[in-house]
Amino acid sequence: MILTAHQPVYLPWLGLFHKIALADKFVFFNEVQYLPKDWMNRNKIKTSVGEIFLTVPVLRKGYREKKTSELEINNNINWQEKHLKSIQINYKKSLFFDTYIQFFEEVYSKKWQYLADLNEYMLKWFLKVLTIDVEFLKASDFEFKGNKSDLVLDMCKQLNADAYIFGTLGKDYANIDEFNNARIKVVFQDYNHPTYNQLYGKFISHLSVVDLLFNCGPDSYKIIMSNNVTKTELSQVCT
Repeated sequence: MILTAHQPVYLPWLGLFHKIALADKFVFFNEVQYLPKDWMNRNKIKTSVGEIFLTVPVLRKGYREKKTSELEINNNINWQEKHLKSIQINYKKSLFFDTYIQFFEEVYSKKWQYLADLNEYMLKWFLKVLTIDVEFLKASDFEFKGNKSDLVLDMCKQLNADAYIFGTLGKDYANIDEFNNARIKVVFQDYNHPTYNQLYGKFISHLSVVDLLFNCGPDSYKIIMSNNVTKTELSQVCT
């Protein structure tokens, strides 16, 4: 069984979906500490004047003592209207605007208390639309112990993983020897970002998956996986 995990991310980039698509099980790691200026509550879309951030405001008081699952959104700021309008204005001329805009209208019409709940809801929809079939688990439903590499190893043991997919930055902290001793294969994702047809001139990479969906629709999954290792190929290496 191939396992991977990631902290809650707002409007994720393409690489996250490639990593999840390679796994049999995915752990939505909502037990980590919130990191300011990370991707938990912001991401980028493309506009006629370049890329911009869409940021969900959070209540930061005492955030160092809170798990991501406990981090509340600052709903004193009308961020939903801003984000919806930004998406509507910048993607209304895209080929698949009418296909997907209703979902975003629905999401931004709700009042979300917790950031992790918003990110989970949207991530599950993205996975469904991209036809990525994976068992979706939440860290808050388990008691994983340790820090960094030890935490990941404990998660692998509890979930009976044969292999674990780290992101590229996992090379900075993964204790490969300990995984080898536990007979768990370590894989580091090396994502080749694709190019695709975008609005507004020169291609910009590392945007939210929102940009890909509105521009490419049903071809989005194929584009995400293009020139990258597939689940079948990875499974052959891990067995």
